[in-house]
Amino acid sequence: MAVKLDKDKAAERLQILRDEINYHAHRYYVLDNPVISDGEYDKLFQELLELEEAYPELVTEDSPSRRVGGEPLAGFESVAHRHPMLSLENAFDEQDLLDFEERLQRFLKTDQPLSYVTEPKLDGLAVELVYENGVFVLGSTRGDGQTGENITRNLKTIPSIPLRLQKTGKTMPARLEVRGEAFLSMEGFRRLNEQRAANNEPLFANPRNAAAGSLRQLDSRITAQRPLDFYVYGVSSPEDMPCDNQWQLLRYLGDLGFKTNPLSVECGSIKAVVRRFGELQNLRHELAYDIDGMVVKVSSFALQQRLGNKARSPRWAMACKFPASQATTILEGVEFNVGRTGAVTPVALLQPVNIGGVNVSRATLHNEDEMKRKDLRIGDTVLVQRAGDVIPEVVKPVVEMRTGKETAIRMPQHCPVCNTKLVRAAKEAVTRCPNDYCPAQRLRGLIHFTGKAGLDF
Repeated sequence: MAVKLDKDKAAERLQILRDEINYHAHRYYVLDNPVISDGEYDKLFQELLELEEAYPELVTEDSPSRRVGGEPLAGFESVAHRHPMLSLENAFDEQDLLDFEERLQRFLKTDQPLSYVTEPKLDGLAVELVYENGVFVLGSTRGDGQTGENITRNLKTIPSIPLRLQKTGKTMPARLEVRGEAFLSMEGFRRLNEQRAANNEPLFANPRNAAAGSLRQLDSRITAQRPLDFYVYGVSSPEDMPCDNQWQLLRYLGDLGFKTNPLSVECGSIKAVVRRFGELQNLRHELAYDIDGMVVKVSSFALQQRLGNKARSPRWAMACKFPASQATTILEGVEFNVGRTGAVTPVALLQPVNIGGVNVSRATLHNEDEMKRKDLRIGDTVLVQRAGDVIPEVVKPVVEMRTGKETAIRMPQHCPVCNTKLVRAAKEAVTRCPNDYCPAQRLRGLIHFTGKAGLDF
């Protein structure tokens, strides 16, 4: 900076710079409508950095300089959510959606049609952002719904997350807890993997894994280099908002400076929700980011409160999942794994195939009865899907592709690890190794004991 300012003048200039940079960042990253050039923006940012270096005591928590990341952390602290971040029940087709409204009407004791808001279900990482007096102070992962991890510094590096909220004509709660999805665009994912390939680093399997991995970096400077984005979709306590419904809330959050998904739609009936599900499914592969379904919410906050929550999910919302991603490949063999309870599970060894951005080479076959029901044979061309877009499974053989060289799959008579004779109880589908000292069972038991379902060492 050419001119040395006294402390009072520096503080005044820093406030002007913070306001200008935040304004232009919002225009660029949220509204996609910049009004200055990149060069002009860079000059403002450089002036900010120089002034803050000269007067470090004037640096504020909402300064744009906080987006560049800081020294690595030793680990993440746990954060308890004031209100649980619940999961959503799934719907898969039109009938599931119609049944959803029927359950709502039965619970509310009404036959009147309900109004909904539909939003694309992004395939990213759900996070909670806490603002106190308009300033971003805490960000965390969903975790188990009750407790997440403190990733505030990493979330601050995402340009579309406001560090200070914009003022509106409506009253802002002293504490505001918003929820949304952090994600990578398909282009950002491609560029990130290109960079990793050039550095001889392992590639990310899909945008969701890349987003989750980026936000769980202990070094926030690494996160700052990742092209992460963010869409807000709700708040922890709607009753504190100056809004009556979900549609008004999305507009209000947009006014505060958050990025809301432009594909969100207000639907006056469940039939309109069904139509929108079909429209989004057709749009899915044209979008700049990955979605795996559509979220539908009863719009009225009063009705949401009346409907309440079940143990793990709200009654007033549902995730409509798109059909699972599928592909065909060759079933090259079958491996039999022994679990901690002695259950012997057949696993298909597949010719590697890419399904929904993930290279799949193994898939569950469940049990002997399931293999027989599907009439699977080694050498078959098989249809494979990622159930719920996550767990690979073999759906069926493509019988028309058989050549006659395929061979039958046979369950082993003895444990593939300890050679104990296997048993199958009457009326059970599971074949088991009865040897409690089987090395495979003991190893799997130890892994379970030290994992999150056990003592979580």
